Amino acid sequence: MTDWTSGYVADIGYTYGCYDLLNPLRVKLALLKVGVVLPQTGTACELGFGQGVSANVHAAASATQWYGTDFNPAQAGYAQELAACVEDGPQLFDQSFAEFCSRTDLPDFDFIGLHGIWSWISDENRAIIVDFVRRKLKVGGVMYVSYNTQPGFAAMVPMRNLMTQHAAMMSPPGAGVVARVESAMEFANKLIATNPLFSRINPQVTERLKVMKDQDRNYLAHEYFNRDWQPMSFSDMAGWLADAKMDFACSATYSELVHTLNVTPEQRAMLNEIPDTVLRESVYDFMINQMFRRDYWVKGKRRLQPMEYVEQVRELHVVLCEPASIFKPVINGALGEAQLNESIYLPIVDLMADHAVRTLGEIEQSLQSKGITLNQVHEACLLLVSKGAMAVAQSPAATALRRPHTDRLNQRLLRQARGGSEVTMLASPVTGSGVPVARIRQLFISAVIDGKESPQEWAQHAWHLIKSSQQNMSKQDGTPLSDEEQLLELNTQAIEFRDNRLALLRALGIV
Repeated sequence: MTDWTSGYVADIGYTYGCYDLLNPLRVKLALLKVGVVLPQTGTACELGFGQGVSANVHAAASATQWYGTDFNPAQAGYAQELAACVEDGPQLFDQSFAEFCSRTDLPDFDFIGLHGIWSWISDENRAIIVDFVRRKLKVGGVMYVSYNTQPGFAAMVPMRNLMTQHAAMMSPPGAGVVARVESAMEFANKLIATNPLFSRINPQVTERLKVMKDQDRNYLAHEYFNRDWQPMSFSDMAGWLADAKMDFACSATYSELVHTLNVTPEQRAMLNEIPDTVLRESVYDFMINQMFRRDYWVKGKRRLQPMEYVEQVRELHVVLCEPASIFKPVINGALGEAQLNESIYLPIVDLMADHAVRTLGEIEQSLQSKGITLNQVHEACLLLVSKGAMAVAQSPAATALRRPHTDRLNQRLLRQARGGSEVTMLASPVTGSGVPVARIRQLFISAVIDGKESPQEWAQHAWHLIKSSQQNMSKQDGTPLSDEEQLLELNTQAIEFRDNRLALLRALGIV
């Protein structure tokens, strides 16, 4: 009998994440930073969409027509249920990569995305995907791919292999995946406690196991316990994609586009001496001990003329997507925490504090008197997006067209929030993507939509739904709160929601 899972964990579902990195609209800010001609954004495809939250949110929130596949029928079924909420919604299938990529009824694509797939599949499936990209990605189109990377993960490979060996050989018959993961984790920590020479030479393995201890077991099962798991060097990745005629454009991790955050002056000087892109990126990964790359690749990369750059940067729309009151002018890079230039960032945040959509050209014009240049605005917006404080936005006309679609999808997600906290994103017609909204805040939004006006009413609404689902809120140590304590906590959160979040969510088209 054929193993339809191809060695991938299939008896527990993947997490319900929504990843802005899969939003084609987000590509523009990065590609303009490196001076590359922008792609069109009419058609997009996600290979291995998991629960399909990203594909559905991006399909509802933008005019891009989405397609995709995930081999797991339970995940595909949930994704298709969400897609039914979106008029002309995404076309999502439960086919293997081989089946989906050989379909003859698919359009050519402007954007193909793979998030958390490449490192966890076989070479056979990688070859299928590369061939698909070669045939179906349009000239000028963009591929987004993320993958575990050497050298950062090199030391973890033998430990991971040992853990999967334990899970396969030492678990009792009939043990579920989560139980096997838990047992393998206990085994690995017991081994480390004996102070083996391996962990003394590779102390990062001990640190990685400490991080894993607190991570969701479903996530760990998919991350480390599939049959295939191969952290890959950048040069190997470039070798794979060469057959699809792909050129590396830039990192999709915006903070990596500002080298002062990640490498020392001496390291930058060395990188500048390396003319070959593949070697330069490989050396960069050694400099920062790269563990996970997120990259944009282009089929037929072309350079913008300086005037084209200026014109297109000025046309980009952005919006502040967190309260200006909580903004801190710091950012983390590979070198640690860095202070942002307050004379540039604070005026931009103050200007955008009303959460109105503006173009970078409008920001430039408004701040000319402060001596802030267009290049500074562009880099500041890159890093504000990287921090999660800002998002690339659509035009007001596009936002108005997408609002009915995001409303319908959000109504479905808000109904789901009554019984659980799986999905912590709602679709924004402003950003063309998802906005993080935790379950309690989703319950408050439901109360607002139902016409309830005060924080006390929102708290009562949320408490009723939590009790109806036979759940309880807990303290940080896991101790359940009493009913009185729950109501008090919900009232506190509802007041914070009114004071700091409601206006923002209205501006983003979610309420």
